[in-house]
Amino acid sequence: MTQNTPLSPRPVHEVTHRVQSSAQLRAQGVSAAQTAAQCLPGGPWQQLLPGVYLLHPGEPTNDDRVRGALLYAGRPPAGARRTVPAQSGPGFGEAMVTGLAALALYGFSSAPPGIALHRIDVLVPRTRRLRSTRFVQVTRAAVLPRPQRRLGVPLAPVERALADAAASLADASTVRRILTEAVRGGHCEPASVVRELNEAKLLGRAHVVDAVDALLVEGRAMAEGRLYEMVRTHRLPQPLWNVELSLPGGSFLGGVDAYWPEQAVALELGARSPREEHVAYAAEREHLERLGVTVVRVTPKQLRDSTAQLSVVLRTAMMAAEDREPAAYVVVMPR
Repeated sequence: MTQNTPLSPRPVHEVTHRVQSSAQLRAQGVSAAQTAAQCLPGGPWQQLLPGVYLLHPGEPTNDDRVRGALLYAGRPPAGARRTVPAQSGPGFGEAMVTGLAALALYGFSSAPPGIALHRIDVLVPRTRRLRSTRFVQVTRAAVLPRPQRRLGVPLAPVERALADAAASLADASTVRRILTEAVRGGHCEPASVVRELNEAKLLGRAHVVDAVDALLVEGRAMAEGRLYEMVRTHRLPQPLWNVELSLPGGSFLGGVDAYWPEQAVALELGARSPREEHVAYAAEREHLERLGVTVVRVTPKQLRDSTAQLSVVLRTAMMAAEDREPAAYVVVMPR
């Protein structure tokens, strides 16, 4: 058989996907020489990435590019390729799509579609010696998160994808749009996004900090709306909304999001910005409870997923007020 001898149609017809790694092709009986012959100029195949082939002469689709990036990043280390048998699975290893490409696959309208991206970010273990090439940008992590799967494609969790996208962007408006859509779309909570951005050391960038401020305002507004809806739906007594508490002598005790003065029950919504972290909320809560005020702290996630349970907690706290000593008198002022 010479280089120009046509390849038997059997391997081509039996492949499971038109993007294949060299290891997958070998497992199906296609030798390296046959692969090279198919990829000659004018041939039916083309090399998409090192060790990855598109079994079609036309332009790669979004799916082709994503699968190719994962096959390239998920291949075994060079020293192990001869000893590790070809896997029957997709061949992605531990690799997962992250950054803007992952957000596009999650369905973010604020992220450009895959074909418009200059690159596809893939997340791999830090120990991998793998270079970025062509449209693939390799990102490493000391500890890989557990991927989410969409149509069989492993994606980094939304929070990690947002952080990797923000790291690659200098456009403040795009960063703000993707962070806001993550919260509005219910993909994640603001606090988890801020934690991921902080771990990625991105909160020192001015345009990211501005986007985070807008994100927290958006998240807080949504959480407050859910809080109002919970009080109405579960027929709780109407509280005083967004007030500050102080002692009669003027000593400030703290601000709360809802306060039931007759039962001395306060609710604090855990959706604060990084600029408010200097406030000692734990000390304020302890001070209020020493004065006989019960403080219930809730998170935006609880308000989204567990309003029935929260309403029971609040109602129980109000009922318990009948069995304890009267709370100290506090002054209530609008915040």
